Amino acid sequence: MGYPKDLLSSRSIIKRGNFALIPPEGLVKNIVPGFEQCDLTILASPRLGAKFVDYVVTMHEGGKNEQGFGEAGVETFVYCMEGRVKASAGEESYSLQEGGYLYCPPGVKLYLKNEQAEDTRLFLYKQKYTPLEGNSFFPWVVSGNVHDIAEIDYDGMTNVKLKDLLPTDLAFDMNFHILSFEPGGCHPFVETHYQEHGAIMLSGEGVYNLDNEWIPIKKGDYLYMGPYVPQATYAVGREPFAYLYSKDCNRDASL
Repeated sequence: MGYPKDLLSSRSIIKRGNFALIPPEGLVKNIVPGFEQCDLTILASPRLGAKFVDYVVTMHEGGKNEQGFGEAGVETFVYCMEGRVKASAGEESYSLQEGGYLYCPPGVKLYLKNEQAEDTRLFLYKQKYTPLEGNSFFPWVVSGNVHDIAEIDYDGMTNVKLKDLLPTDLAFDMNFHILSFEPGGCHPFVETHYQEHGAIMLSGEGVYNLDNEWIPIKKGDYLYMGPYVPQATYAVGREPFAYLYSKDCNRDASL
Protein backbone atom coordinates (compact mmCIF):
# COMPACT_ATOMS: atom_id res chain seq x y z
CA MET A 1 0.00 0.00 0.00
CA GLY A 2 2.97 2.32 0.42
CA TYR A 3 3.26 5.46 2.48
CA PRO A 4 0.05 7.05 3.85
CA LYS A 5 -1.30 9.98 1.86
CA ASP A 6 -3.09 11.64 4.79
CA LEU A 7 -3.35 11.60 8.57
CA LEU A 8 -4.03 8.15 9.97
CA SER A 9 -7.74 7.97 10.89
CA SER A 10 -10.57 5.44 10.84
CA ARG A 11 -14.36 5.20 11.10
CA SER A 12 -14.00 1.90 13.01
CA ILE A 13 -15.78 1.62 16.34
CA ILE A 14 -15.04 -1.45 18.48
CA LYS A 15 -16.97 -2.05 21.71
CA ARG A 16 -16.40 -5.71 22.49
CA GLY A 17 -19.53 -7.65 23.37
CA ASN A 18 -21.69 -4.63 22.56
CA PHE A 19 -21.29 -3.51 18.95
CA ALA A 20 -18.70 -2.84 16.28
CA LEU A 21 -18.48 -0.94 13.00
CA ILE A 22 -15.72 -2.18 10.67
CA PRO A 23 -15.33 -0.22 7.40
CA PRO A 24 -13.65 -1.87 4.39
CA GLU A 25 -10.73 0.59 4.22
CA GLY A 26 -9.31 -0.75 7.49
CA LEU A 27 -9.50 -4.48 6.74
CA VAL A 28 -6.37 -6.60 7.24
CA LYS A 29 -5.81 -9.87 5.36
CA ASN A 30 -5.74 -13.09 7.39
CA ILE A 31 -4.15 -16.41 6.43
CA VAL A 32 -6.67 -19.23 6.90
CA PRO A 33 -5.52 -22.75 5.95
CA GLY A 34 -7.41 -24.19 3.00
CA PHE A 35 -7.99 -20.89 1.18
CA GLU A 36 -5.75 -20.50 -1.87
CA GLN A 37 -5.43 -17.40 -4.08
CA CYS A 38 -7.82 -15.60 -1.75
CA ASP A 39 -7.76 -12.41 0.29
CA LEU A 40 -9.70 -13.14 3.47
CA THR A 41 -10.54 -11.04 6.52
CA ILE A 42 -12.02 -12.33 9.77
CA LEU A 43 -14.71 -9.88 10.94
CA ALA A 44 -16.80 -10.79 14.00
CA SER A 45 -15.53 -13.68 16.13
CA PRO A 46 -15.64 -14.81 19.78
CA ARG A 47 -12.74 -12.42 20.45
CA LEU A 48 -15.16 -9.60 19.65
CA GLY A 49 -17.94 -11.18 21.71
CA ALA A 50 -19.84 -13.02 18.95
CA LYS A 51 -20.90 -16.69 19.06
CA PHE A 52 -20.19 -16.92 15.32
CA VAL A 53 -17.42 -15.98 12.89
CA ASP A 54 -17.99 -13.79 9.83
CA TYR A 55 -15.56 -13.25 6.96
CA VAL A 56 -15.24 -11.33 3.71
CA VAL A 57 -13.37 -13.19 0.98
CA THR A 58 -12.03 -11.99 -2.35
CA MET A 59 -11.26 -14.98 -4.58
CA HIS A 60 -8.77 -14.17 -7.33
CA GLU A 61 -8.35 -16.18 -10.53
CA GLY A 62 -7.84 -19.78 -9.42
CA GLY A 63 -9.11 -19.00 -5.91
CA LYS A 64 -10.45 -22.04 -4.08
CA ASN A 65 -10.89 -24.02 -0.90
CA GLU A 66 -10.59 -27.72 -1.70
CA GLN A 67 -9.83 -28.67 1.89
CA GLY A 68 -13.39 -27.91 2.95
CA PHE A 69 -14.66 -25.18 5.26
CA GLY A 70 -16.39 -26.16 8.50
CA GLU A 71 -15.64 -28.21 11.59
CA ALA A 72 -17.41 -30.93 13.55
CA GLY A 73 -20.72 -29.60 14.90
CA VAL A 74 -20.42 -26.38 12.88
CA GLU A 75 -22.89 -24.98 10.33
CA THR A 76 -21.65 -22.75 7.49
CA PHE A 77 -23.11 -20.26 5.02
CA VAL A 78 -21.74 -18.45 1.96
CA TYR A 79 -23.27 -15.51 0.05
CA CYS A 80 -21.97 -14.32 -3.31
CA MET A 81 -21.75 -10.52 -3.39
CA GLU A 82 -20.00 -10.26 -6.78
CA GLY A 83 -18.79 -12.67 -9.45
CA ARG A 84 -19.43 -16.38 -9.78
CA VAL A 85 -18.38 -19.23 -7.50
CA LYS A 86 -18.82 -22.99 -7.50
CA ALA A 87 -19.99 -23.83 -3.99
CA SER A 88 -20.28 -27.46 -2.95
CA ALA A 89 -22.05 -29.03 0.02
CA GLY A 90 -20.24 -32.34 0.21
CA GLU A 91 -20.86 -33.99 -3.18
CA GLU A 92 -23.59 -31.56 -4.30
CA SER A 93 -22.39 -28.50 -6.27
CA TYR A 94 -24.08 -25.17 -7.00
CA SER A 95 -23.05 -22.29 -9.27
CA LEU A 96 -23.66 -19.10 -7.32
CA GLN A 97 -23.76 -15.66 -8.92
CA GLU A 98 -24.49 -12.29 -7.30
CA GLY A 99 -27.20 -12.88 -4.70
CA GLY A 100 -26.66 -16.65 -4.62
CA TYR A 101 -26.11 -18.49 -1.34
CA LEU A 102 -25.53 -21.92 0.16
CA TYR A 103 -26.12 -23.21 3.71
CA CYS A 104 -24.36 -26.36 4.93
CA PRO A 105 -25.58 -28.09 8.11
CA PRO A 106 -23.15 -29.62 10.63
CA GLY A 107 -21.32 -32.60 9.18
CA VAL A 108 -21.40 -31.24 5.61
CA LYS A 109 -18.28 -29.39 4.53
CA LEU A 110 -18.40 -26.35 2.25
CA TYR A 111 -16.05 -26.25 -0.77
CA LEU A 112 -15.45 -23.16 -2.90
CA LYS A 113 -13.89 -22.42 -6.32
CA ASN A 114 -13.86 -19.17 -8.30
CA GLU A 115 -15.53 -19.80 -11.68
CA GLN A 116 -14.20 -16.73 -13.50
CA ALA A 117 -10.92 -14.98 -14.32
CA GLU A 118 -12.07 -11.85 -12.49
CA ASP A 119 -12.35 -11.56 -8.72
CA THR A 120 -15.34 -13.01 -6.87
CA ARG A 121 -16.38 -11.50 -3.53
CA LEU A 122 -18.03 -13.60 -0.83
CA PHE A 123 -19.51 -13.21 2.63
CA LEU A 124 -18.80 -16.28 4.74
CA TYR A 125 -20.16 -17.45 8.11
CA LYS A 126 -19.75 -20.30 10.59
CA GLN A 127 -21.30 -21.11 13.97
CA LYS A 128 -21.59 -24.05 16.33
CA TYR A 129 -25.01 -25.63 15.80
CA THR A 130 -27.33 -25.82 18.80
CA PRO A 131 -29.53 -28.93 18.52
CA LEU A 132 -33.08 -28.87 19.79
CA GLU A 133 -33.04 -31.04 22.90
CA GLY A 134 -35.35 -34.02 22.90
CA ASN A 135 -36.14 -33.83 19.19
CA SER A 136 -34.75 -35.47 16.06
CA PHE A 137 -34.99 -32.30 13.96
CA PHE A 138 -31.87 -31.59 11.92
CA PRO A 139 -31.25 -28.87 9.31
CA TRP A 140 -30.57 -29.65 5.66
CA VAL A 141 -28.62 -28.15 2.75
CA VAL A 142 -30.28 -25.00 1.37
CA SER A 143 -29.28 -23.05 -1.75
CA GLY A 144 -30.99 -20.23 -3.62
CA ASN A 145 -30.72 -16.68 -4.91
CA VAL A 146 -32.19 -13.61 -3.24
CA HIS A 147 -33.49 -12.39 -6.60
CA ASP A 148 -35.89 -15.35 -6.63
CA ILE A 149 -37.30 -14.61 -3.16
CA ALA A 150 -40.41 -12.47 -2.83
CA GLU A 151 -40.13 -9.40 -0.61
CA ILE A 152 -42.54 -8.93 2.26
CA ASP A 153 -43.42 -5.72 4.07
CA TYR A 154 -41.50 -5.35 7.31
CA ASP A 155 -43.90 -4.83 10.24
CA GLY A 156 -46.56 -3.57 7.82
CA MET A 157 -44.37 -0.78 6.37
CA THR A 158 -44.39 -0.64 2.56
CA ASN A 159 -41.06 1.25 2.36
CA VAL A 160 -39.13 -1.43 4.30
CA LYS A 161 -38.82 -4.93 2.80
CA LEU A 162 -37.63 -8.25 4.23
CA LYS A 163 -36.39 -11.46 2.63
CA ASP A 164 -35.82 -14.72 4.56
CA LEU A 165 -33.06 -16.82 2.99
CA LEU A 166 -33.44 -19.99 5.07
CA PRO A 167 -36.46 -22.00 6.21
CA THR A 168 -38.20 -20.94 9.43
CA ASP A 169 -38.35 -24.62 10.48
CA LEU A 170 -37.40 -25.32 14.12
CA ALA A 171 -34.52 -27.49 12.91
CA PHE A 172 -32.64 -24.27 12.10
CA ASP A 173 -31.10 -22.37 15.02
CA MET A 174 -30.35 -19.28 12.90
CA ASN A 175 -31.44 -17.54 9.72
CA PHE A 176 -30.14 -15.02 7.22
CA HIS A 177 -32.25 -12.10 6.08
CA ILE A 178 -31.97 -9.12 3.76
CA LEU A 179 -33.55 -5.94 5.06
CA SER A 180 -34.01 -3.09 2.56
CA PHE A 181 -35.09 0.47 3.34
CA GLU A 182 -36.23 3.00 0.77
CA PRO A 183 -34.69 6.46 1.36
CA GLY A 184 -36.38 7.83 4.46
CA GLY A 185 -37.43 4.37 5.64
CA CYS A 186 -36.63 3.28 9.17
CA HIS A 187 -37.26 0.66 11.84
CA PRO A 188 -40.63 1.09 13.56
CA PHE A 189 -38.91 1.40 16.98
CA VAL A 190 -35.52 1.01 18.63
CA GLU A 191 -35.10 -2.74 19.17
CA THR A 192 -33.54 -4.33 22.25
CA HIS A 193 -33.35 -8.13 22.17
CA TYR A 194 -31.52 -11.28 23.21
CA GLN A 195 -30.36 -12.16 19.69
CA GLU A 196 -27.11 -10.95 18.10
CA HIS A 197 -26.40 -10.00 14.48
CA GLY A 198 -23.57 -9.85 12.01
CA ALA A 199 -24.44 -7.61 9.04
CA ILE A 200 -22.72 -6.64 5.78
CA MET A 201 -24.03 -3.53 4.00
CA LEU A 202 -24.97 -4.34 0.39
CA SER A 203 -26.14 -0.97 -0.92
CA GLY A 204 -26.93 2.62 -0.02
CA GLU A 205 -26.35 4.62 3.13
CA GLY A 206 -27.92 4.86 6.55
CA VAL A 207 -27.57 6.26 10.02
CA TYR A 208 -27.60 3.48 12.61
CA ASN A 209 -28.54 3.78 16.28
CA LEU A 210 -26.24 1.48 18.25
CA ASP A 211 -26.56 1.74 22.03
CA ASN A 212 -28.11 5.19 21.47
CA GLU A 213 -25.18 6.46 19.39
CA TRP A 214 -26.18 7.53 15.86
CA ILE A 215 -23.47 6.31 13.47
CA PRO A 216 -23.22 6.89 9.68
CA ILE A 217 -22.91 3.66 7.71
CA LYS A 218 -22.71 2.76 4.03
CA LYS A 219 -22.21 0.02 1.44
CA GLY A 220 -19.25 -2.21 2.26
CA ASP A 221 -19.33 -1.58 6.01
CA TYR A 222 -19.72 -4.43 8.49
CA LEU A 223 -21.70 -4.28 11.74
CA TYR A 224 -21.65 -6.56 14.75
CA MET A 225 -24.62 -6.07 17.09
CA GLY A 226 -24.39 -7.93 20.36
CA PRO A 227 -27.22 -9.21 22.58
CA TYR A 228 -29.41 -6.49 24.09
CA VAL A 229 -27.72 -3.56 22.33
CA PRO A 230 -30.42 -0.99 21.37
CA GLN A 231 -30.54 -0.76 17.57
CA ALA A 232 -32.44 0.91 14.73
CA THR A 233 -31.68 2.70 11.47
CA TYR A 234 -32.80 5.43 9.10
CA ALA A 235 -32.04 5.13 5.37
CA VAL A 236 -30.52 8.20 3.76
CA GLY A 237 -29.15 8.96 0.29
CA ARG A 238 -30.69 8.31 -3.13
CA GLU A 239 -30.90 4.50 -3.30
CA PRO A 240 -32.24 1.74 -1.06
CA PHE A 241 -30.16 0.97 2.01
CA ALA A 242 -29.92 -2.82 2.24
CA TYR A 243 -27.93 -5.32 4.27
CA LEU A 244 -27.53 -9.05 4.76
CA TYR A 245 -27.60 -10.16 8.37
CA SER A 246 -27.68 -13.27 10.53
CA LYS A 247 -29.97 -13.81 13.50
CA ASP A 248 -30.06 -16.67 16.01
CA CYS A 249 -33.59 -18.06 16.47
CA ASN A 250 -35.78 -20.98 17.54
CA ARG A 251 -33.91 -21.67 20.79
CA ASP A 252 -34.49 -20.79 24.44
CA ALA A 253 -31.84 -18.98 26.49
CA SER A 254 -29.59 -21.46 28.25
CA LEU A 255 -28.68 -21.33 31.94
